[in-house]
Amino acid sequence: MTSQGSRMAAVDRSWLRMECTENPMMISAVLVFEQPIAMKKLRRVLNDRLLRFRRFRQRVEQRGERTEWRDDPLFDLDNHVHTIALPGNADKTDLQNLVSDLNSTPLNPDRPLWQLHYIDHYEGGCALMVRIHHCIADGISLVRVLLSLTDDSPEAKVRQLKATNLDAETRPPAIQPDGLIKRYTGRLLEVSQTSVDQVRLFKDSVMKDPSYPLRLATTAGKVAMECIKLGLTPEEPATPLKQALTGRKRVAWAEPLSLAEVKLCARALGGTANDVLMTAATGALHRHFRDIGEPIPDCGLRVAVPFNLRPIRQPIEELGNKFGLVLVSLPVDVDCPIMCFRQVQEHMNRLKQSYQAQVTYSLLDLFGRGPDILERRALKLLSSKASAVLTNVPGPKNDVYLGGARLKQPMFWVPQTGDIGIGMSIFSYAGTVQFGITIDKGIKADPVAVMAHFRESFSELRDKALHRQANDSPDQKAV
Repeated sequence: MTSQGSRMAAVDRSWLRMECTENPMMISAVLVFEQPIAMKKLRRVLNDRLLRFRRFRQRVEQRGERTEWRDDPLFDLDNHVHTIALPGNADKTDLQNLVSDLNSTPLNPDRPLWQLHYIDHYEGGCALMVRIHHCIADGISLVRVLLSLTDDSPEAKVRQLKATNLDAETRPPAIQPDGLIKRYTGRLLEVSQTSVDQVRLFKDSVMKDPSYPLRLATTAGKVAMECIKLGLTPEEPATPLKQALTGRKRVAWAEPLSLAEVKLCARALGGTANDVLMTAATGALHRHFRDIGEPIPDCGLRVAVPFNLRPIRQPIEELGNKFGLVLVSLPVDVDCPIMCFRQVQEHMNRLKQSYQAQVTYSLLDLFGRGPDILERRALKLLSSKASAVLTNVPGPKNDVYLGGARLKQPMFWVPQTGDIGIGMSIFSYAGTVQFGITIDKGIKADPVAVMAHFRESFSELRDKALHRQANDSPDQKAV
């Protein structure tokens, strides 16, 4: 095994350097199974399916200004897989408390940046708590990596999946005596060839479409406008949701919603399931302000939403971060669920036509190439414009199994950045919608209460949408 390292991508380096005491940059998951999983089977699955991605056997090393991935010469699966036994009558509260504690604990920087806890004696089955650093990959990629550990049936035999080209990509070539000269000469030729290719591509595009330069200029103008708008976006108002952070996390998750009911509500309102769920999250925050007796911001609140920039059906052949962030306004000041839905829908439709995700991705790439102080100042600027991070990730449509045990309930969280202390996550799985939240202890909000508000908010929206649909139906009008 060569000791030569491979350079970390600039965007991934940005997420690595965002690590701070208040916000560890970990993507975490809780996977609850109906039956216990034999540790021998679990270890074999990890060996055959997770460790085929070389990143999970590599640690991060800083060499001057260069950040590298290097194979851990002392890698041992036992350093990353731990067993915890909850009391025999452990319930959801006990598991949430354990997950809260683990989510508050950073990963060991001297080892590959991931860890798995096998939690025994939970509701007659078991649970897995997985933590992976954001610099390894984005949330959607890591969710798909974790789901690649599972099978479509309990009878499926553990088998090694076909290796991807990731190892070939990250394995650097051996350096010959004149390797440095060849390397830099190769880079110069590569840059020159890229320039030539870009010029040729531009000429071909103009030949095929004479309006191409104009459309290119229009796109560049829109991107520039998005940069200006992002910079001029005002900071979030001072509310109980924007407080000094402690670094201690509290997590909770709701009982699953029926995806069929969510889609039924969306059809009744002429929108998408995502619009419905974003509205339910808005209603949950509205109810939180009302319950604690705090004034509701009359300008609403903004959440940072990760926007995937890689094809959703593309096989996971390489890890890394391929997403941007968009700021979504949540009209928490609107009391009527239907009116709230219309405003959320309008905001989402507008963002789909914007270049905000591409702009933020480019900024992360730029910050990752510059000095640390530049990134921290930019991060402080961006995080001041949102009160929470909200993710919505699609999962498997049917049940999946790991080591013969059925996955009953999955939950995922992405980390928060800067002074953002709230993370909300939506995940669809096997005809259900899972909703979870993580809140810093410095923020006076009860995560369990917010979860209850989410269900209440959805139920109210669904009932009003179906009632309106019934009143607007031709049969009802005929009567």
